[in-house]
Amino acid sequence: MATQLGFYFDQTRCNGCKACQVACKDKHDLPVGVTWRRVAEHGGGSWQSDGDTFSPSVFATYMSTACNHCERPVCAEVCPTTAMHQRDDGVVAVDDDLCVGCRYCEWACPYSAPQYNAELGSMTKCDLCTDYREEGLEPACVAGCPSRALDWGPIDELRERYGDVDAIEPLPDPAITEPRLVITPHRDAQMTGSGTGTIKNPLEV
Repeated sequence: MATQLGFYFDQTRCNGCKACQVACKDKHDLPVGVTWRRVAEHGGGSWQSDGDTFSPSVFATYMSTACNHCERPVCAEVCPTTAMHQRDDGVVAVDDDLCVGCRYCEWACPYSAPQYNAELGSMTKCDLCTDYREEGLEPACVAGCPSRALDWGPIDELRERYGDVDAIEPLPDPAITEPRLVITPHRDAQMTGSGTGTIKNPLEV
């Protein structure tokens, strides 16, 4: 099997600047409403009481996510024309000649990775900047991060180097698609399914 590629995200380094999001959008010249990489602001908390004294116990973290080029890409499974497909290197991509814009992939993906471009009449998504990688360059989001919170490469190497965490709030259960994603969680991160926070910028993600 060919080397399977994936992403790494160090949540401890992310300050929510969204430079990765801007770099991706600029590189691919994406229209308003289409954003392949998104940064979710996740937070919550409550008050703790000690007698008559109340103290806040709050948290806020950021989660940068794009397509995770999953082991089991449900987007490709539901595509009726095989336009959504997985390459030998694990990258999930769209064949523009086959896509009819039915949006089944968009509805199936728990990460909202495939996005409909009304100007093209078809689905679009992150392809891990295939053209940049062929030139020996890093994906735009990775290169654009000022705090070096993002990395990419063979997923086996990323897991060996950084661990195997891939399920923190607000991400969905990884069992759905088996994402090729590794995360170094923030100290306040909560595991998927056990979180008490909410997404604070829902219109952006």
